[in-house]
Amino acid sequence: MVRELDAVERIGVVGAGTMGSGIAQVAATSGYDVVMRDVEEAFVESGFESIENSLGRLVDRGSIDEEEADAVVDRIEGTTDLAALSDCDLVVEAVVEDMDVKQDVFADLDGAVDRDVLLGTNTSTLSVTTIASATDHPDRVVGLHFMNPVPVMEGVEVVVGEKSSDGAVELAHAFAEDLGKETWEADDKPGFVTNRILMPWINEGIRAFDEGVATKADIDRGMKLGTNVPMGPLELADHVGLDVCLHASETLHEELGDRYKPAYLLKRKVDAGDLGKKTGTGFYEYD
Repeated sequence: MVRELDAVERIGVVGAGTMGSGIAQVAATSGYDVVMRDVEEAFVESGFESIENSLGRLVDRGSIDEEEADAVVDRIEGTTDLAALSDCDLVVEAVVEDMDVKQDVFADLDGAVDRDVLLGTNTSTLSVTTIASATDHPDRVVGLHFMNPVPVMEGVEVVVGEKSSDGAVELAHAFAEDLGKETWEADDKPGFVTNRILMPWINEGIRAFDEGVATKADIDRGMKLGTNVPMGPLELADHVGLDVCLHASETLHEELGDRYKPAYLLKRKVDAGDLGKKTGTGFYEYD
């Protein structure tokens, strides 16, 4: 059995990168006390910088005032100590998308928190069942796949592992909804719903550009005007990170075959270090 939502007050977030800091921000904004843990103090500090920058943009837009922004930051405790998560009521893992790393984290968490604490993984492509197999209590492990950027995107994908209990799945939905998100549910199959459909779309957009079907601007413009999506495939790839897209595509290619083979130009861009918005150059140039 996992705890009910009304017993969840303190949230642990493992990983202070883009996704972890975003999850910490939305949880603190919703009134939860948050412990944000990473392996190095520099990573924790970078996570706080991301949160403060994100909140600053909300203040500039008039969405919140400075007092509210300060209150959100005050509800977040940064640490490098895994033991600081011991009194958390729910923990979300958001570390690098590597199975060995995630299994190590979950093996540690399994012994660090109480038996009835839900353990959520923010994996976007890896098997929740395999991640959970590193624990003695796989029934309390569930996928909680937040979308990037977490403070802006409205959806959370709840992924049901082979051993995920009904209570864990219900709590995952309830927690995400309490953060103001909408949820959908996916079975633990490669790519779940989002990346299983999104990665081929991005790769085909890249191939169309590489093969001269249209300019990159017209590919993105055509998809936005033709399908009513907010960003075209090349814009979205830059936004997500070309390295992230490549890793997800390679994982799906390994699991599902050649229909998920990464586009050659995507590999070349990543090899060149042009990863999108985060490096200033991808398919487009950024300040």
